[in-house]
Amino acid sequence: MKKITIAEMAEYTGQTIKLGAWIANKRSSGKIAFLQLRDGSGFVQGVVVKAEVGDDIFAAAKALTQETSLYVTGEVKEDDRSAFGYELQVTGIEVIHEAKDFPITPKEHGTEFLMDNRHLWLRSRKQHAIMKIRNEIIRSTYEFFNDNGFVKVDPPILTGSAPEGTSELFATKYFEEDAFLSQSGQLYMEAAAMALGKVFSFGPTFRAEKSKTRRHLIEFWMIEPEMAFVEHAESIEVQEQFVSHLVQSVLKNCQLDLDRLGRDTSKLEKIKAPFPRITYDEAIEWLNDNGFDDIKWGEDFGAPHETAIAEHYDMPVFIINYPIGIKPFYMQPHPERDDVVLCADLIAPEGYGEIIGGSERIYDYELMKQRIKEHNLDESAYEWYLDLSKYGAVPHSGFGLGLERTVAWISGAEHVRESIPFPRLLNRLYP
Repeated sequence: MKKITIAEMAEYTGQTIKLGAWIANKRSSGKIAFLQLRDGSGFVQGVVVKAEVGDDIFAAAKALTQETSLYVTGEVKEDDRSAFGYELQVTGIEVIHEAKDFPITPKEHGTEFLMDNRHLWLRSRKQHAIMKIRNEIIRSTYEFFNDNGFVKVDPPILTGSAPEGTSELFATKYFEEDAFLSQSGQLYMEAAAMALGKVFSFGPTFRAEKSKTRRHLIEFWMIEPEMAFVEHAESIEVQEQFVSHLVQSVLKNCQLDLDRLGRDTSKLEKIKAPFPRITYDEAIEWLNDNGFDDIKWGEDFGAPHETAIAEHYDMPVFIINYPIGIKPFYMQPHPERDDVVLCADLIAPEGYGEIIGGSERIYDYELMKQRIKEHNLDESAYEWYLDLSKYGAVPHSGFGLGLERTVAWISGAEHVRESIPFPRLLNRLYP
């Protein structure tokens, strides 16, 4: 008898197999027990018929409690009524560990209770589906960049400077020196691009931003490509192709998970490059003409502004050429204007906000020195970065995609905290 996973059951139709599983839920009538089984790879219903298994096995099935672990044997059968398409006709049960009083029951629970029990909440169908979608986005990220000639490079997490030039950093001691948890690997990726051409990183980043919105995490994962000899317009094309690839990969490989979440996939099916592009100037004008007279030129967009713009297009939309005063020091000035830079934010539809920020980078040595000074940064901390524009400088561009916001958008999760296994929030460091 072969031990398999639920995900492999389609290959064993009509055969008797063995599963290692947990009881997600169960119900029974007088003569039949229905076991909702999960094993990490998926969920399947096990059917225990008293007349076929005898009194002892049937009694054992009826006594099973939520999250009890067991080995279960049975015949794999097709089941058109199931979204999964199969069920297990149970013939044997071997309890491994009986779980008692599992705290998360099928009833409704409050958010704080669920977050306190995140280590157990992950076992639920909804959280399982979101994590599977997250995994597919990670898989298809590597697929996209590997297929397009990028090299994976890992920047350090501990740094001696602030890539974004902000004070919203977590400081720590690095022996006798001051150090920070990285808020972006970008500057290091620029160095890597000068060596390897097209590179990308994928790792954790940290922002000490005291925000409690549904879009913010303290620790999150970023995908940060950098490309030598690539200008701003070319970078935007890579960004929209990448996002399109992610969405279409999830649609192709996670249909059962999307269905489990009740996701309206018609909204995702139309997410294909190219995406609309509007300038910051046009965005301000549109907002002012549509009831948002609270925002003026030179100010950054808030969540209501981004949501309104994205709803207008009902697609991811690029907002390009932001004012120089609200963007980081490293962004290349517009060739025809001195008040805006060559940058773009990609705003996701359905209220999920910015998922990508990108720009062409400054590669003129004197201009970079000037920008560092204007932002009151310690030039000595950036000497290595200045070397990039001193030795063989070239036009180059890059961007950063926030994994959790992208997972939340594609899965339809209400809050970004559900799109990472163990979220770090303003007031949450447990579990």
